[in-house]
Amino acid sequence: MRNAATDRAGGKTSEVFSGPGRPIGNFTAPVAGARPDVSGALDAADLPPDDHAHLRTHWDTPHRTHAQQQEQMMEAITFPNGQITMAGNLYLPGGAAPGTRHAAVVVVHPGGGVKEQAAGLYASKLAEQGFVALAFDASFQGDSGGEPHHLEDPYARVEDIRAAVDHIQSLDCVDPERIGALGVCAGGGYSVSAAMTDYRIKALTTVSAVNIGTSFRRGWYGTDSDAAAVPTLRALAEQRTAEATKGADPAYLPYVPPEPDETTPRDLVEAGDYYLTPRAQHPNAKNKFLFTRSVSRIFTFDAFHMVEDLLTQPILIVAGSEAGSLWMSTELHGRVRSAKQLQVVEGGRHMSFYDVPEYVDRAVSHAVPFFREHLGR
Repeated sequence: MRNAATDRAGGKTSEVFSGPGRPIGNFTAPVAGARPDVSGALDAADLPPDDHAHLRTHWDTPHRTHAQQQEQMMEAITFPNGQITMAGNLYLPGGAAPGTRHAAVVVVHPGGGVKEQAAGLYASKLAEQGFVALAFDASFQGDSGGEPHHLEDPYARVEDIRAAVDHIQSLDCVDPERIGALGVCAGGGYSVSAAMTDYRIKALTTVSAVNIGTSFRRGWYGTDSDAAAVPTLRALAEQRTAEATKGADPAYLPYVPPEPDETTPRDLVEAGDYYLTPRAQHPNAKNKFLFTRSVSRIFTFDAFHMVEDLLTQPILIVAGSEAGSLWMSTELHGRVRSAKQLQVVEGGRHMSFYDVPEYVDRAVSHAVPFFREHLGR
């Protein structure tokens, strides 16, 4: 692996920090001037040619038999989001009569993921069941536009969902009054936030939901106070000063620890296996996000703010009984006042619902009848 990650903007070389730092939820915040390391960053050029072939094969046909592949079609598309061009994969059910208008589901990927991973898998499964489904890359990430790239901006992620609804409503094959959303991990939290202010979304499903702002402030298990974020914010100020006054290169953090230790939550160890090995790695999921520009936005974000009053749509919440993130799903269920279901799948861990067939199929087995009830088919 190269000693530096090449930033998409202008080909400038910038670096990922690790080593000495302060805890930041699930990660370690860099100290300005600390020795940079890119052990957590992935680049397409870092994968052997055989791995590229594996990724194309694995993600073009996720968990599908040949017969199931014939029952749907996937089309790579783009759509506008203000001045940004978004990239998506649109999954269409096969066998429908011409002119049929379907219910549709916007599928939102986890933090650090891309449309070819868990979001594409769920979109594919929903299309097999007769829904139009759109998986897309977040703005500033993957194949979507937006600079600086590798920005994790919760407020932009929520607006991405609204833009995806704009696009899917415009399709001739979609009934614009029958739109749902399904979000995985942080995508679940973002979907909740979007649904609270966009009532075009008529039904909502979360899978292994994460409220990214709360989890960053309080840690993966939610046991810290919000004030635990203060040391990281001080480190952020130091780093931003170094970038502004000393010409320091932008600092990045990894989404998942590239070198977990005995203190790393089991879910995040498994996340490394998912994102950083041939199990699910993808050249567009580089396991890095901008430190100063992302964290300052993430720390002030609360996906569940005012959910008691503003979320009026029915919601299905799916999580694993063994997931360290389960507390976020149970909190959400406890606070929501609209029609709600909580499905805790025995034995499931956070990452089980990304690609393990037993658990993905369980989640889909709940989501399909839920969406059919509230959206029709």
